[in-house]
Amino acid sequence: MAHCLAAVASFSPSAVRRRLSSQSSVSFHSQKMSFVSISSRPSSLRFKICCSATGEAQAKKETVDKVCMIVKKQLAVPDGTPVTAESKFSELGADSLDTVEIVMGLEEEFNITVDETSAQDIATVQDAADLIEKLVTEKTA
Repeated sequence: MAHCLAAVASFSPSAVRRRLSSQSSVSFHSQKMSFVSISSRPSSLRFKICCSATGEAQAKKETVDKVCMIVKKQLAVPDGTPVTAESKFSELGADSLDTVEIVMGLEEEFNITVDETSAQDIATVQDAADLIEKLVTEKTA
């Protein structure tokens, strides 16, 4: 089974399926995060491997919630309009100036500095939260 775990770590889902023997079963679940469950027959051993599509960890729920709150405030989103991790700034009515103001609000709230290149890559609440987690981690390291 050890070779299967190595295969999961270094190959695409289709390659993993090809590498696993017929005595194992694999199930793939995809969203932003990829989960692979491997079970070996007749054993009941199960492994769950979690990795993001980009190789980076997703932000904590608290960070995402705080970013949602800041985005709602900056864009004056009406009550009842949901802002979630998947919300795109453009779909919430943000133009480039609004996005700059959101980034400034995030910098102030989290006591971080976002460089211009990174700021241009932010399109969703999740993008912003992931970047904040990365910057906060780098700052405390």
